[in-house]
Amino acid sequence: PGIIYGHGREPQSLSLNTYNLTRLLDKVSYRTTVIELDVAGTVSKTLIREIQRHSFKRDILHIDFQELVAGEKVTVSVSVESVGEPAGVKNGGGVLEHVLHKIKVRALPKDLPEVIHVDVSALEIGKAIHIGDIQPPAGVEILGDKHISVLHVAAPLTEAQEAAADAVAATTGEVEMIKEKKEDGEAAAPAAGKGDAKAADKGAAKAEDKGAEKKPAEKKK
Repeated sequence: PGIIYGHGREPQSLSLNTYNLTRLLDKVSYRTTVIELDVAGTVSKTLIREIQRHSFKRDILHIDFQELVAGEKVTVSVSVESVGEPAGVKNGGGVLEHVLHKIKVRALPKDLPEVIHVDVSALEIGKAIHIGDIQPPAGVEILGDKHISVLHVAAPLTEAQEAAADAVAATTGEVEMIKEKKEDGEAAAPAAGKGDAKAADKGAAKAEDKGAEKKPAEKKK
């Protein structure tokens, strides 16, 4: 099941072939690919706005299409990929951190890029590339706070920092083990109490039996 909506048209429910749809989505970047949708003989250019999937089977449960209007720009999220090896990683042993994996852009449907490539070759340790530093493709406007970091080269960990990180990890593991043992002990306690209760009930039952044996003898006498 799906739906198509847009300017000047009522939302319309759809039914799509799951196999064909899955094959299509395996081949394209669906967020930025214009898809021609034939609905009852009328062909509309659309963008997929949302796909709902099963929580663990990943099967498609529902899909939303937005009909595009000629000459109207749209806003979508586009993946960001780094190009090259940063100088801070190559020469200083730094670590390239991908802070933002997607950024929002606005453009005409025909100008939407599938991915935005960012050259990080000149990036030194402690330096970052921000949204405002990225040169967009022709006809594309990058949205968002220009001061937000997208890619960053962090300094390598010192021996002291690595030792501290290992110590924290070891302490966390010990705490979890102690907690697990404590929970096991707490679980065993009610079992012992239950056994004591059974023993007490058994003793009481025996006492009642003895009392019952005495009563007939006293009556006979």
